Amino acid sequence: MRYQHLLRAGALIAALQPAALARAEVHFVVVGGLGGEPAYEQRFAAETRELEAAGRTLSGDPSRVRALSGGAATREAVQEAFGAVARAASSEDVLVSIFVGHGNVDGAVYKLNLPGPDPTCDELRQWLDRVPARRQLVVLATSASGGCVAPLQRTGRVVLSATRSGTERNVPVFSRYFVEALRDPTADRDHDESVTALEAFRYAEQKVQRFYADAKRLATEHATLSSDAAREFVVARRGAAARVASNVKPAPPALAARRAALETEVHALRERKAGMETEAYWTELERTLVELARVQDSIDVATGQP
Repeated sequence: MRYQHLLRAGALIAALQPAALARAEVHFVVVGGLGGEPAYEQRFAAETRELEAAGRTLSGDPSRVRALSGGAATREAVQEAFGAVARAASSEDVLVSIFVGHGNVDGAVYKLNLPGPDPTCDELRQWLDRVPARRQLVVLATSASGGCVAPLQRTGRVVLSATRSGTERNVPVFSRYFVEALRDPTADRDHDESVTALEAFRYAEQKVQRFYADAKRLATEHATLSSDAAREFVVARRGAAARVASNVKPAPPALAARRAALETEVHALRERKAGMETEAYWTELERTLVELARVQDSIDVATGQP
């Protein structure tokens, strides 16, 4: 019986979560910080442009993509970008925030290096917390970014970092390979024409390790991932998947609200798992996922999705 629960629940989780997330509106915020010298300025600007393009394909609506780079990426401009998302997004939506560039830890405080005053990790957290989207992905692809992981973590938010601590201060190559994953077909491990945050992270992590091994250098960066729930976030689509995403109709409000409530129940169950009897956990999870499947079927019919 227990083995059957595991198989059925596992299959439903794998099938349902990407489908549900694919139908939520995706809001993208990309920030490219100061380079400090021409080579880094060019690199960060190029990475920001590629991430912006990926966000436009993913969201299907340019108005939901906000990209700031170089001199335009001031603290005030970044704050306003998140404020605009907070006004536009709903609790059912998804927020993807990606930061590239330099970061540093001043004492115990992480700061993102931007023109003018540098925003702190606490300020980034406040801006993110004001966005009502319950599902959030944050990619901190800067030096010393590991110093900002713990403060940003909360239920429903996955944090990827180029470094494991604030003491890894060299400019990471992680961002280069994370961006590369969005266009390299080999990053799409399950060949579904979509690259999840987990797939992009694993791709970049391996590339970083190879980079230092080939250079015969001691690695000065070690990427971290706060949760394997990163598999629930799609960061790039190509081919048929991109065409389908751009034509998705919005779900009927009542069904969308029910789906969001059930997804919240799934996340809450995961949080409570350690304190529940095993049989009770799997029975409740299976019941919730079966109902979620039925609601998603109704949404698929209503929106004309296969």
